[in-house]
Amino acid sequence: MSKKGAKMLNVHQVAERLGVLVSSVRVWVWKGRFPGARKESTPLGDYWEIPETALEGFELGKPGPKPGAKKATSGKAKSK
Repeated sequence: MSKKGAKMLNVHQVAERLGVLVSSVRVWVWKGRFPGARKESTPLGDYWEIPETALEGFELGKPGPKPGAKKATSGKAKSK
């Protein structure tokens, strides 16, 4: 637990609660989408701790390209 008493979750627990992949949670942590998340280091490796309160009001992004993103073209000309 943190100093303020907030329950801390790991990326697996957050993924389970949100119904998403662990890899998605890791990307969101790196992008700063969970306020108060912190990386902890141990002799066995690093891991993330995410405050349970950071999940309140968290919105999942819609899949697909972002609005205004240009579509990738294949470079092939269409024949008629």
